[in-house]
Amino acid sequence: MTDGESSRRSYDDALQRLATMLADRTPTLGASRLVAVDGPAGSGKTTLATELGALLASAGSEPPVLHMDDLYEGWGGLDDSLERRLVAQVLAPLAQGRAAEWQRYDWHREQFAEWHDLAPPEVLILEGCGAGARAYAAYTTLLVWVEADRAKRMARGIARDGEQMRHHWMRWMRSEADHFATNYTKARSDIAIRTS
Repeated sequence: MTDGESSRRSYDDALQRLATMLADRTPTLGASRLVAVDGPAGSGKTTLATELGALLASAGSEPPVLHMDDLYEGWGGLDDSLERRLVAQVLAPLAQGRAAEWQRYDWHREQFAEWHDLAPPEVLILEGCGAGARAYAAYTTLLVWVEADRAKRMARGIARDGEQMRHHWMRWMRSEADHFATNYTKARSDIAIRTS
């Protein structure tokens, strides 16, 4: 077995373990279970959330994936206002058994745009930097930490966003490091997954 095959098998095993852990947990978001997928930018959170969603869908549940990228107020959006907004618009209503209504941030126009409805799901996957903040701990059923080495993360970010965004990525990396340190995110996680 090659290193790549071994890494993929370990990753697939981790996905299965996540699905099993989730099924064994009591709902914490009203009648819903919330999976928070957190970790540094470029570490593979979106891919993991998508693949976990597909795995759960194949077992009969089709969880929506809510991306933190749609909620940040731009490059400086990893702050207390994000936490208050996410609780008020999404987590508190779902915890009360009501539909959530959240507003998407338009990065090109640099302003909030349209509103989206979210009916209470069986499972909600919240994905992105800050998804595991302590402000959401009471609502979170399973906290997943995803990480990769810094050079790999930066390369992924620049490949996606372009070289002209490097200074934003550097500033974001400082901001997320402060956020993770304040929230003890990795230490509080139920499972940590390293991507290659």
